[in-house]
Amino acid sequence: MKSYNVCLKDTVKTFTKKLFYSLFDAQQAELHKDFLETTFLKILNKLDIENGEVIWKAFQQQLPEIRQKLDKDAIAFECNDPASHCLQEIYLAYPGFHAISIYRLSHELHTLGVYILPRMMSEYIHGITGIDIHPGASIGESFYIDHGTGIVIGETSIIGNQVKIYQGVTLGGIQISKELASVKRHPTIEDNVTIYANATILGGDIIIGKNSIIGANVWITQSVPENSVVTYQTEIKIRPRKNGIRK
Repeated sequence: MKSYNVCLKDTVKTFTKKLFYSLFDAQQAELHKDFLETTFLKILNKLDIENGEVIWKAFQQQLPEIRQKLDKDAIAFECNDPASHCLQEIYLAYPGFHAISIYRLSHELHTLGVYILPRMMSEYIHGITGIDIHPGASIGESFYIDHGTGIVIGETSIIGNQVKIYQGVTLGGIQISKELASVKRHPTIEDNVTIYANATILGGDIIIGKNSIIGANVWITQSVPENSVVTYQTEIKIRPRKNGIRK
């Protein structure tokens, strides 16, 4: 039987945590600098990926830009969430921001042609936050996730700037077939769209036009024009109990 390096899960967990800390703390960055490079090269070697030093150097060069994007994301959180008290709270205590941070790091590695490590990083943060963002997805600036539990964003999803997504939202594929692996299977969400809780949007040719609002619990399999409001309506009846208030 072939042996697989499943123990790498622990190594990737530690690597991801220290990479996240280093991104926002200069002291941690200096402390973990050698560890991060050594561990990264070790992981790639275990995964039989060549040119690890070249990939690490290219990845390092992108870290300042990733940090700039995340600072914009944090500001979006502060501006959109009335429960937030300050930016520091976003960086330290918001699972949505934590998930976006690991996504932006893993996405850069995915862009550099490294695939298994980013997936392991995304599964690590998925287990902590309940937010599942595939590293292959393309997400613009000032991205805001409220609460976040149960969100699924598929591999070929494209999300524009200033998009807001609430808990339970799925950006998925309408068909599940291995033959579609190289095809765009997930929707495109244009700029300034808000998607409320438990909405499901399926299909690679689906476009949600900019400035639109997608209400809670809707199921969408067709494109939505710009400046639209999509809602799901159900009749709710409130009536007195036959026997009155139970004592």
